[in-house]
Amino acid sequence: MTAATLDTPLRLPCGTTIPNRIGKSATQEGLATPLGHASELNRTLYRRWSEGGAGLLISGDVMVDYSHRERPGNIVIDNNGGMAELRAWAEAGQVAGNQLWMQINQPGRQTPIDVQKHPLGPSANMEGLPPEGFGMPRAMTGSQIEDLIRRFGVVAAIARETGFSGVQLHAAHGFMASSFLSPLCNTRTDEWGGSLENRARFLIESLRAIRRAVGADFPVSVKMNSADFHKGGFDMDQSMAVIEMLNAENLDLLEVSGGNYNAPAMIGAIGENQPLARKKAERTLRREAYFMDYARRVRPVAKMPLMITGGFRTRDNMDEALAENATDVIGLARPFCASTDFPARLLRGEITQVPMIEETMLLDRAAYVGKLDDREFNLMESNFQLAWMYVQLTNLGKGEDIDWGLSLEDAPGAFEDLERSREMARREARGELQPAG
Repeated sequence: MTAATLDTPLRLPCGTTIPNRIGKSATQEGLATPLGHASELNRTLYRRWSEGGAGLLISGDVMVDYSHRERPGNIVIDNNGGMAELRAWAEAGQVAGNQLWMQINQPGRQTPIDVQKHPLGPSANMEGLPPEGFGMPRAMTGSQIEDLIRRFGVVAAIARETGFSGVQLHAAHGFMASSFLSPLCNTRTDEWGGSLENRARFLIESLRAIRRAVGADFPVSVKMNSADFHKGGFDMDQSMAVIEMLNAENLDLLEVSGGNYNAPAMIGAIGENQPLARKKAERTLRREAYFMDYARRVRPVAKMPLMITGGFRTRDNMDEALAENATDVIGLARPFCASTDFPARLLRGEITQVPMIEETMLLDRAAYVGKLDDREFNLMESNFQLAWMYVQLTNLGKGEDIDWGLSLEDAPGAFEDLERSREMARREARGELQPAG
């Protein structure tokens, strides 16, 4: 059997073909209209990404419950209209013949406190959450769990109806489905908690509801953690066991990433201490090695196609992973925030590595000596990089170029200004603003 390369098409179990092996992992764009509909910014951004050459685009997470949103600019499907806007978004994101899959999500415990003072979660505890920005969760009742599973199926059906070519359930990074898997977050003693089989029940039942809603000939994917990087949490061995369970669920693609808001491996801060004199090449090699090691471990277990996200930055590493059959799709996210056409240039052999924001946009470590330890500094720097990327996604959605003049130090303020204006527009559109005086 000939080894796959980046430009090799991938035929999925459902019969759909992804035209090449470059996949855009979900990026939380936050570009919706004030009513939670897909906007012109979404259409422009995804048209640019489609024309940029990736075989698979996975959308930023679409919320299934208006009362539990992650950001003011989330697209929401919750009896709030917007079907024409979804169709236009789906069409724009597939102009070059690529796949565009809708990622669906409910943030659960990671719903910001200004959206929900007491968001729903598997259990009423704050384990693994940062102390600021989130409220004490309420443990879900059985009927609330069943309603959320139903919502996932409804939104998946809408994704197919409006022209998306697949759907992905977000079960990583500490959001609802992920928190059910974690023994730290899920301390239930009923059929939804306790043993790993019970903790995985929410994920399995959600995927079954989605499959029933879309049929056998439509791509269904799930994104889950390699580990959540918390002592006593969801670890690599448990991840492998859940993948064994997923082998029976007719999945078309399993995407594996890692981390949550307090240990965000998905944005490059796995939590290891790093010396003050950080060597960029060593950081890239360390990250690539971590996810390659996981890919080599999971490949013999996973019977479905696999997409590994979180470490790939060099063409050599991508080629090695595909040649070894360690993964079927190369998952990338941050590079898409700095360039819309790097996949095409990578496929043509014009470049040998993708944009590396984590290596070029850096804070001055010396300025924080004595104020932050290495782990705290790494986390702060990663969050600043995340803010920088969110601002750039807005620029790209407007049809503009990357603003390389925006410093990392100024990015959080620029991002907060955008979020504040979107929240005000959302409140005004929904009549939530209090009258003056």
